[in-house]
Amino acid sequence: MTRTREWIYAWLLLLPAATLLALFTHYPAVANLWHSFQSTPKGSRPAKFIGLDNYRALVEDPIFWQALTNNLWYALGTIPLSIALAILMAVWVNQRMPGRGFLRLAYFTPTILPMIAVANIWLFFYTPGYGLLDQITGALGFGHHNWLGSQSTALPAIMVVTIWKEAGFFMIFYLAALQSMSPHLAEAAAIEGASRAYYFRRVTLPLLMPTTLFVLVNAIINAFRLVDHIVVMTRGGPDNATALLLYYIFEIGFRFWDSSYAAALTMVLLVLLGAVAIGQFVFLERRTHYQ
Repeated sequence: MTRTREWIYAWLLLLPAATLLALFTHYPAVANLWHSFQSTPKGSRPAKFIGLDNYRALVEDPIFWQALTNNLWYALGTIPLSIALAILMAVWVNQRMPGRGFLRLAYFTPTILPMIAVANIWLFFYTPGYGLLDQITGALGFGHHNWLGSQSTALPAIMVVTIWKEAGFFMIFYLAALQSMSPHLAEAAAIEGASRAYYFRRVTLPLLMPTTLFVLVNAIINAFRLVDHIVVMTRGGPDNATALLLYYIFEIGFRFWDSSYAAALTMVLLVLLGAVAIGQFVFLERRTHYQ
């Protein structure tokens, strides 16, 4: 009887969270899957089942493939640099130094700024002829450049904004992990004659793997859900050079009102993120050391 009461009590505690999870995560995903097999209702014409027609159109859509390619390059360009920079900043501000609190605040400030505000700040930096970046390059004799209007530099310019904003956020998790490590480890390594670089590579990084796994999952999700910066800074241009997958879904669903095709694109995004998450936990879990 006691075990039954504990079981009921445990499920009652989980019920509010499980209900919200089912209503706002599981049900929308299932509904989106069903909607992707139907046509888009227009006016008096209701939706009808069309099978895999939306997915066939997706395979033949060149803009989808370009948006997916852009997103992969965007993820490869932002995730490693953001995480590496976050680790370096965390190690630095974890040391005892004058002004350490101010330095931590300076690193974390971009994180608390709204995305729209960040996009407008960097839009000013990138303004041709008048922006801060062109003022610097002009003073150095390199001339002016339309950073967001050129296909070769538009996507890297968006990457810089993302790294600047996310590195400080990831730094907080690494700083917390570093502060939870026992100081006796560093003392023992110093007694054994280990250098700081060797200690960082063989002790600190392995102990940071649980944090890295958590940060990596969040970084990949963030890399595939960027919309705000694209809307404000480039609107996917020039010539779809900065069109990322979620922005393309947003454009199909809310600009062209093709909700069924947007649902099919969303399912591709969900499957892609699910596969990446499973791969992370399968391969990185083996190299993760928990204290």
